[in-house]
Amino acid sequence: MECVFTLVAFGLGFLVAQLWKMVSGLVSGKKVSAKEAIRQFSRSGGMPSGHTASMTAATIYLGCVNGFGSSLFALALCIWMIVIYDATHVRYAVGKQGRALNELLTQDAKAELPLVEGHTIPQVMVGAVIGVIIGLGMASLTGVL
Repeated sequence: MECVFTLVAFGLGFLVAQLWKMVSGLVSGKKVSAKEAIRQFSRSGGMPSGHTASMTAATIYLGCVNGFGSSLFALALCIWMIVIYDATHVRYAVGKQGRALNELLTQDAKAELPLVEGHTIPQVMVGAVIGVIIGLGMASLTGVL
């Protein structure tokens, strides 16, 4: 069952982060269609980082279940660090390029805007906080804590 709960923690982390994006898009004051709400939910980049939230939730849950000194937690932590590095460096650079391209493409009426923009450090930090809360919550719900 540990595998199932790990996947649930991972999925909940992603779901909460993506719902946050969708809800923040809906409450922004603009009239938003169902299509736009779905686009907000499925978009990459932005506040908060879904990748960080999901991987943090799974990592924390695995640490609670197997111990923070276990090999499985160490492996999850290594993957978590790659995800964080990617979110704060690679995706950030992609975001800067996306913003620059979006500016160029505003001159082209046929261009589909916006291109994906990456994550800032605060977006990754909020994703990590969401993941910690969900990981600990899942461990508590399953009786591990």
